[in-house]
Amino acid sequence: MVASNSRLDEGEKHDLRVHAGSWLRARREEKGISQRKLAEHVGVLYYTFISQIEAGRGRIPAERYAAWANALKIEPRIFAIHMLQFYEPATHALIFGSEDEIGSDTGHSPRSSL
Repeated sequence: MVASNSRLDEGEKHDLRVHAGSWLRARREEKGISQRKLAEHVGVLYYTFISQIEAGRGRIPAERYAAWANALKIEPRIFAIHMLQFYEPATHALIFGSEDEIGSDTGHSPRSSL
């Protein structure tokens, strides 16, 4: 995805947020959950926040990963790894190495779901 020693420009960061949003939307739709219902499950007041995240116009705060994982019925560790790959790819690469390594560790690669 991104080399661990590279700095992301704003366009690259936006592209990664868009990919994260697409991945999140796909997981939500797979579970048959509306944006409004997901907002209730994760404790946000407005479902438009979900829409903004899915469109790549924001990111999920790390302290909310467990709530999102539970709402989407994803193991929290796996969810956090995906978010780290999208939101902090350099850190992800330092911890996990290549995408192939993470894919084998978690059973699926975040990029395979895009």
